Amino acid sequence: MTHYWSFVVFALVIAVAPGPDTLLTLRSTVTGGRRGGLWTMAGITLAGTLQGVLAASGLGAIIARAEPVFEVIRWAGVVYLAYLGVQALWSARRAAAAEEAVVAAPVRVAPARAFGRGFLCNITNPKVLAFNLAVLPQFLSAGAGASTLLAYALTLAGLGGLVLLLVVLGADAAKRTIGSRRARRRIDAAAGVTFVGFAAVLAAEA
Repeated sequence: MTHYWSFVVFALVIAVAPGPDTLLTLRSTVTGGRRGGLWTMAGITLAGTLQGVLAASGLGAIIARAEPVFEVIRWAGVVYLAYLGVQALWSARRAAAAEEAVVAAPVRVAPARAFGRGFLCNITNPKVLAFNLAVLPQFLSAGAGASTLLAYALTLAGLGGLVLLLVVLGADAAKRTIGSRRARRRIDAAAGVTFVGFAAVLAAEA
């Protein structure tokens, strides 16, 4: 654990960097309110924790080395990100121009659905597992065991969850500014394009 605090700083930088999880949490909060954002964040955090446990236990390495299994996960991630993108773009298209200036009420989303979206967004992202397997060991001292690797992995998941919580609280606090139908439509459109872009990049990677 001699490099732990260096890892914490590194993990914070990674957590702050925008990605599919951050974007989904932001959109869930804008459209579904704080409750929707929190449930989405919970799903993402649980999935990230699970991926960390897999990496620490050695199962993650088995999955990564079993190319057919890893490819299934990768393409599941591609399909799901594309689905989120199309869904957001469709939502933006349905926004009525006559109601653009009206403050939009939060869309009621079942907690299980919001949680599931977050969980699937993270668990189908093979980059999370690959990061845990490739980067975390670089911070470990010689002879460190699985328990130490698990501590690092859980730290990464915890810091990621903390950053997403700040995203939820920040977006919820700014809902008067971004809560209009016009703003929501623009966020949906931007999120849709970005999700499709994430899907395309993931599909193109070897």
